[in-house]
Amino acid sequence: MQIDLNCDLGESFGAYPLGDDAAVMPLITSANIACGFHAGDPQVMARTVRLAHQHGVALGAHPGFLDLAGFGRRALDATPAEIENDVLYQIGALSAFARAAGATLAHVKAHGALYNLAATRTPIAAAITRAVAQFDAQAILVGQPGSALENAARDLGLRFAREGFCDRAYNRDGTLRSRREPGAVLDDPHRAAQQALQMAQAQTVTTPEGETIPMPVETLCVHGDTPAALAILRAVRETLAQHRIAVGALR
Repeated sequence: MQIDLNCDLGESFGAYPLGDDAAVMPLITSANIACGFHAGDPQVMARTVRLAHQHGVALGAHPGFLDLAGFGRRALDATPAEIENDVLYQIGALSAFARAAGATLAHVKAHGALYNLAATRTPIAAAITRAVAQFDAQAILVGQPGSALENAARDLGLRFAREGFCDRAYNRDGTLRSRREPGAVLDDPHRAAQQALQMAQAQTVTTPEGETIPMPVETLCVHGDTPAALAILRAVRETLAQHRIAVGALR
């Protein structure tokens, strides 16, 4: 059995570092790299792409809303056409750095509020999917299982990778619990590792209320900006290895 392990990286900006990308990179198989809208800048993008390529980690664009102050976690009142063009712009920017490093982009995963909106709002999901298809019809779109984004990807014939989060709590409908609610972020490495194992093995997840719901996934995510990210990743890798679950990129 094999599963992909991804992380949101490249989220430093100028003189403000965020996360430990160099320590995280050897532990993952796919990197979702910020494209300068919610986080990152040209220097950070170039550095993170080179680091991922050196470690043989699959490269992915991580587009979000143009919202540096809110880290892309606030829903902006953008039209589907604006979202489509903004996503295509961000993918293109990261692709240029990938090409300069002798690499290619394997996948695209929306960030923050854009990711959450694409899970339930068909026009936004369709806009993201159109942007990815225009860039590369062979690219993998990553998102929430059973979401509007998965449906939009199927409609355009794009490959879709269902994603589960090791470090986030879930609502009973399979959506992520709002970060404004207590317990939404799992910062205990053991607990996050057990959730990762449950999703990988049983394809289910347990809500904070104790209800077990379906969660079919091909890739698992740990947020790079979480203070315990490194400890969580190590715990996840160790737990998966103990249960003979290999990690490998989606391609």
